[in-house]
Amino acid sequence: MADSPRVAMIDYGSGNLRSVEKALQHAGAEVFRADSPGALANCAAVVLPGVGSFGDCARSLEERGLTEPLRAWLATDRPYLGICLGYQILFETSEESPEARGLAHWRGRVLKFPERPRLKVPHMGWNSLELRAHEPMFAGLPDLAFVYFVHSYYPQPDDTDLITAACTHGVPFAAACRRGNVRGVQFHPEKSQATGLRMLENFVDELRGATN
Repeated sequence: MADSPRVAMIDYGSGNLRSVEKALQHAGAEVFRADSPGALANCAAVVLPGVGSFGDCARSLEERGLTEPLRAWLATDRPYLGICLGYQILFETSEESPEARGLAHWRGRVLKFPERPRLKVPHMGWNSLELRAHEPMFAGLPDLAFVYFVHSYYPQPDDTDLITAACTHGVPFAAACRRGNVRGVQFHPEKSQATGLRMLENFVDELRGATN
């Protein structure tokens, strides 16, 4: 139905997906879990939540036959939202798992926060975003929106024009990126209360508009 866009939530066998699923449903999407290549047919968007390590995610996607279908999906600029590790996996490599290759949709690498006195790693808790004007998913949010993070690594895109929100935890980093219909966020919208829900509602509304 156009009023409830079908969203494939990638299940690669790591972590509890229920909180993301519930948040997307609350935002108005029809959500189903996808753990095989054929599951990507007949959906309006793909959402890849992420917990675990970069290498585990890359291996699990490959074992389930999802790596190449996801790369094809991204290459045709179909709607995709990566959350946390689902954002990092869009890049080429990560210091967390140097042997693993990501989806490599965007050039860049994922770095670990530096070891510094009084800098807590992982970066866990609420922090503010510096929003960029060209991301419709952030429509209606305050200039310094607060969202919830849990991560020890962050992407460093080669092309800084991808960055739609920045944040600082010891160092400034790309908290969100987008090009075309492909976007990723390092924070957890599903844990960010009203601010995160507004983002997901904006995302679903954009899908709804595309299918009408």
